[in-house]
Amino acid sequence: MRKTLAVCAAAALLLSLTACMTGGEMPDQSASRTPFETSSPGAIAPSGTPMEVPMEAWDAIIADLAQRGVSADPEIVSAEAVTWNNGALGCPKPGMNYTQALVEGMHVVITAGGETYDYRFGSRNSPILCEA
Repeated sequence: MRKTLAVCAAAALLLSLTACMTGGEMPDQSASRTPFETSSPGAIAPSGTPMEVPMEAWDAIIADLAQRGVSADPEIVSAEAVTWNNGALGCPKPGMNYTQALVEGMHVVITAGGETYDYRFGSRNSPILCEA
């Protein structure tokens, strides 16, 4: 028992002494290496095929605008069939998790009352307004 205690004490002493030793010169941290920069991506603009907006999708857009209090007549700026990279539909929200699979859908941009509205659709006819 004493031998084990002596070995443990010696190991602890050696460990504490090596922690106090000064090492060699520290490398110069001001090297010419460019610092790593990150940025958060904004809304991703898809590159899709122009298409006609299905009536169910158009009705859903009209209903969403009405719920937002928009009473002006909407006009289509663009409508495209797209394949989104994931369930965020090209418009990720911070802190959210999305399916990591390709999603067939649609991108519809409209104007109403001088405002532009960017709607995203996945596999259903329920629009998601991308407010980037």
